Amino acid sequence: MTAGIDREDDGSVPSPCISVCRMDASTGWCEGCLRTIDEIAGWSLFDDDAKRAVWDAIEVRHAQFMANLPKVQR
Repeated sequence: MTAGIDREDDGSVPSPCISVCRMDASTGWCEGCLRTIDEIAGWSLFDDDAKRAVWDAIEVRHAQFMANLPKVQR
C-alpha cells in the first residue's frame, strides 16, 4: 500500500485518519483508520519509514477485515 500513498504538500506521509474515531474492542483497531491506539498516539513522533510501516499494516488489516465480512457485505 505504501507505493500508492500520496504525500502531503510538505512531502510528509499523510495520516490515515478519516475522523471516524472508535476503537473496536475485538480487534484493537480504530474503526475508521484501522490503526492501533499506540499507532494513533505515536503518529506525530514517527518518522516516514515508521509511518509507511503503519500504512503497510493497515493494508493487511483491511484485507483481514474484508475476508471476515459476509459475502453479502463485500
